Formats: sequence, structure tokens, C-alpha cells
Amino acid sequence: MKPKLIGYWVSTVLFAGMMAMSGAMYFSHSPEVTKGFAHLGYPPYFANLLGVAKILGAVALLAPRFPILKEWAYSGFTITLVSAVVSHAASGDGAKEVMGPLIGLGIMAASYVLRPEGRRVAAKA
Repeated sequence: MKPKLIGYWVSTVLFAGMMAMSGAMYFSHSPEVTKGFAHLGYPPYFANLLGVAKILGAVALLAPRFPILKEWAYSGFTITLVSAVVSHAASGDGAKEVMGPLIGLGIMAASYVLRPEGRRVAAKA
């Protein structure tokens, strides 16, 4: 297996796993999740919406075929992670809380850049 393909799968599985696990955590409505969303100024039901989106996006990244769906998933995750950085920074959180989504964004970027041709939208001539 080529190093580029290995890098793609490692970054994609790692990122999809991170997003799926955080999405599942949002459904728990544990005191930490509820407190975290309240701290950022979001209503409790937003955890359910974001949880569904993260789980569906993770499935889309791992599923075979459907390159356009993958593009939408990458776009949605980019918006989600950039929004998380802004939300944490605007709420006065420290570097630890801001760095988490930035690291996720970096792993996602590696997945996006390293994806093989079969997982890209074909360019139309």
C-alpha cells in the first residue's frame, strides 16, 4: 500500500472516529456536555442536532462511493470546527479548548488532501 493511501486512511479513520464519538457523547446529555453547551451559549437541543450531523458526516467519509456527499461532509465539518474555535475563543476559553478543534481541523485537512481519486469529485471538462 502506498504511503499516501496509508496516510489517507489513518487520518480519515481517526477523524471519523473522533467525530462519531463526540456526536455520540452529545446524545448522552451528560452534565459535562450540558454545561459545555450552556457555557458557549447554545441551547441543550443543539447537542442533538450537532450529534446527528457529526455521526452522519463520519459515516459519509468512511462509506464507499458518493464523492459529492463526502465533499459536503468535509464542508460541514470545516464549518463546525471553525465555529467551535470561534465559540471557545469568544467565550474566553483558554488555549486547551481552542486547540482541540484546531487539531481536528488539521487531521481533517490531511484526510481531504490525501484522498484517492475514487473519493474525489470528478472534474468536468
